[in-house]
Amino acid sequence: DAVKNSRSQKLGNFANALLRALARNGEPPPPPDPVARLGVVESAPDWLVRDAVARFGAEEAARFLAALNAPAPLWLRANTLRATRDQAMRAVAAERPDARLTPSDAVPEAFRVDGAGDVAQLTAFATGLCTAQDVAAQRIARLVAPAAGERILDACAGVGGKSTHLAALAGDAAHIDAVDQNATKLALGADTARRLGLSSVHPHACDLLDPATWAGPLAQPYDLVILDAPCSGLGVLRRHPDAKWRLQPTDVPRLAALQAQLLDAVVAHLAPGGTLVYSVCTFTRAEGPAQIAALVARTGLTLAGEWRTWPP
Repeated sequence: DAVKNSRSQKLGNFANALLRALARNGEPPPPPDPVARLGVVESAPDWLVRDAVARFGAEEAARFLAALNAPAPLWLRANTLRATRDQAMRAVAAERPDARLTPSDAVPEAFRVDGAGDVAQLTAFATGLCTAQDVAAQRIARLVAPAAGERILDACAGVGGKSTHLAALAGDAAHIDAVDQNATKLALGADTARRLGLSSVHPHACDLLDPATWAGPLAQPYDLVILDAPCSGLGVLRRHPDAKWRLQPTDVPRLAALQAQLLDAVVAHLAPGGTLVYSVCTFTRAEGPAQIAALVARTGLTLAGEWRTWPP
């Protein structure tokens, strides 16, 4: 019925015929080849299966690929300018008494919400007591401990999750330039900042690789730069399951080259003694450890540390 209503009667007839055949004969057995078998069972392209097996071994690779098919958890972040985490959790629980709320052990303002429905409809959300952001993303602002009076660049800011978190942790007293090429995403980030009562986030729609970008309001050096670079996105396939069928292994070198260009662009505007955080939501070596090592080698920056998290 779903196929018929969304597409056509003809395609609906085909779906019915296929379902009748499956009901009559059962599913065909998966192929005997281990890689092909995992690809069929866990709905993954062969290149991703091979990478997982090489990285984890066959048994853990199967668990990893299965995890990528599981629904992603919903994490909220208490807006510490307006509420503590306990206060935000109580406000959500009052509106969704059947929901299950779990505080994070990793981030003081983060809590997971299960069974709450559309949290954007909550009064606690609308009044800026909390906002949605994955817990791994929340850890980035916590890693750098932004302070009042600092000049901060959130490069490739997107919808502003990190910008607003940085602003809240700095007591809305830092100067945060949120830069992205996508003006629509920046507008969404500005809406979030207004909802959370923040005034220290300044959006700029521009290209970081264009020298003209670094004139005007972006000309002064930054105490802190966060580059959440475009990447292969293999760490967030639960939220974008179609991406694994679009992405090809040959895309990784192209993305790594872009990341290197972006890193060189922002490093040039880092103040002496400043801090650069490079983050990607993927696990390829070329986009992570190798990218960082190459940056240190060509710039002389001091590596303070590396940190990786896997989807919980």
